[in-house]
This record gives sequence, structure tokens and C-alpha cells, in this order.
Amino acid sequence: QVQLVESGGRLVQTGGSLRLSCAASGLTFSRYFMGWFRQAPGKEREFVAAISRLGVNTYYVDSVKGRFTISRDNAKNTVTLQMNSLKPEDTAVYYCAAGLKGPTSDSEYSYWGQGTQVTVSS
Repeated sequence: QVQLVESGGRLVQTGGSLRLSCAASGLTFSRYFMGWFRQAPGKEREFVAAISRLGVNTYYVDSVKGRFTISRDNAKNTVTLQMNSLKPEDTAVYYCAAGLKGPTSDSEYSYWGQGTQVTVSS
């Protein structure tokens, strides 16, 4: 079965950096767009970043452009999210997802990880 496992979430200070990783198994990894979404308490899940099948194209929500970078390693079946200049409003549970279509709508993603908590203190 397909599994996506996130790691790297923790408490960081405003202005700090964090790198999230997602390890995928049970799927042909290079067939899928990979995305990162986040959900804060009381808010809807929102798109954060996505990357195309071979890593040629990337997509970001405006609020993270210039601060976050998504990348993938198809040889290792992993996708990462490098987060710099973190702000309290980045606090959320971050989920990685895989989908044959996309890239920015969560309805286009078929598989989801369990999430990892990122907390940015002010």
C-alpha cells in the first residue's frame, strides 16, 4: 500500500529555518505531482507548494514565495520543503501528498501523509 511519511516538524523561533521531508513508498514516485499542504487550528487546509513529476516546475502560494523551496529526489522517493524566514502564521500541521493531477487543488491528490507539526514562536 501507499505510504507517505513526513518528518522534520518542530518548534522554531520567528526568523528561523526548518526542513521538512516526506518519504514515499508503494507507488511509482515519478508518475506523481508532489505537494505540501498545511492546516492551522480552526482554518481550512491550504495549498503551500507543489512540484511536477520530474521537478521541472514548482508552484507556491503567494505567502511563502521567496521563503520556501520545494524539491524532490526521484531516486530516493523523497520530497522536501525548505522553509526559511519562518513567521508565526506558518504554524500548522504540514502534510505531503501525491497526485496524478494537480498541482494546487487538494482534490487532485490521492495519497496523504499523517502530518508533522510546525510551530513558530513569536
